[in-house]
Amino acid sequence: PGLLAARELATGPVLGIAEAAMHAASFVATGFSVVTTLGRTKIIAEHLAHAYGMAHFCRKVRACELDVLALEDAGSDALRIITEECLRARDEDGAGAIVLGCGGMADLARAIEADIGVPVIDGVTVATKFVEALVGCGLRTSKHGDLAYPLPKPYAGAFANLAPKPVMWTRELTRG
Repeated sequence: PGLLAARELATGPVLGIAEAAMHAASFVATGFSVVTTLGRTKIIAEHLAHAYGMAHFCRKVRACELDVLALEDAGSDALRIITEECLRARDEDGAGAIVLGCGGMADLARAIEADIGVPVIDGVTVATKFVEALVGCGLRTSKHGDLAYPLPKPYAGAFANLAPKPVMWTRELTRG
């Protein structure tokens, strides 16, 4: 959430971790499943797959019913539970890749991949590398059309004194 708004404000590339991970999965497999923490977040991952044009690659979104804090607890069974869910995704969904649906799972990707034998994609690393590549190619966020800088909005009433000072967006400002 908020990626489009961030793109309006930024001149450099802005990527989401789910967006980057799903695209990466589509590069290395014909289909992927998302494995996330809590069942209540599944609808969000499904919505994002549609929003990013990845629904036809996404076989299923699965949840481990793990509290995010369990990922930080060295004594928890989080790695085993997530690995087992990833195995089910591979075997039952026919997923050729797994997208980890929580940034807190990032450190587990290589261990899970070694156990299940298909690419396990951590969106934190992939988004970082994609942004590095886009910047390295000299690509910037377009400021034409939908991603142009937002127009100033008037403040009235009790909040009028909180209005930001107007900023004049010029070509000089947007080059930096």
